[in-house]
Amino acid sequence: MVGGGPAGPEDDDYGPPEWFAAVAEEPEPGSGQPVEGLGLVSASELPAGRRRRRSALADADGWRSGSGAVGHGGVAAPAARARRGEGRSADGGVGRGARKRVEEQGDPENRARDICLRLLTGAARSRKQLADALRKREIPEDVAEQVLTRLEEVGLIDDAAFAAAWVESRHAVRGLSRRALAQELRTKGVAADLVEQALVQVDHDDEEEAARALVERKLRSTRGLDPQVRTRRLVGVLARRGYSEGLAFRVVRAALEDEGE
Repeated sequence: MVGGGPAGPEDDDYGPPEWFAAVAEEPEPGSGQPVEGLGLVSASELPAGRRRRRSALADADGWRSGSGAVGHGGVAAPAARARRGEGRSADGGVGRGARKRVEEQGDPENRARDICLRLLTGAARSRKQLADALRKREIPEDVAEQVLTRLEEVGLIDDAAFAAAWVESRHAVRGLSRRALAQELRTKGVAADLVEQALVQVDHDDEEEAARALVERKLRSTRGLDPQVRTRRLVGVLARRGYSEGLAFRVVRAALEDEGE
């Protein structure tokens, strides 16, 4: 089963299931925001992501230059000049509406290529994310498939590398569990077998260590609270990051006991 991970020795020592489900949905105290959504990670947060993509952009000159010389960022120069010269607003900038009209007038393949390259320059993306973006821009399905396949061939789309970097970054920075990481990758359209390969980086010991670190960071801010409220808050921190009930309660109990000693 993707994302579950091997059960720990005490993971069947669950707290009240309905209570745990409810606390997992609560926003973190003081955040003023709902539970964090599954937003994109910026290219700079993934190992060598931006440099790698830019290098790949440079290596793909032969493929992209069918409509003219390639300009900065991998966009064909004629298309870039068209965007610079047409539809400028009163203050000299190019409005979104004007840029969209220029794109719509161009060849579907060039448009699809331009859309993908701009998205890949800004952030790491999976193939499904790019396909969804092309669909929203009404790129014909056969053209989108052709462009996406070519991007994979030149190394600009690599779902396996994307998944591995996502797991490494999100587990290290946010302390997410295997379950939460798998859910995020599934929403981005990464295949189940690639998700499993990426999750190999995080085993049960890694999860427990990350859970302890999360609780330790929150302990001081909960001192002086009613013990039940304190437990609820600390367990909620882990629940929102996808940790099982058994692991969450076990780590919180151990942390509170250690603090008492």
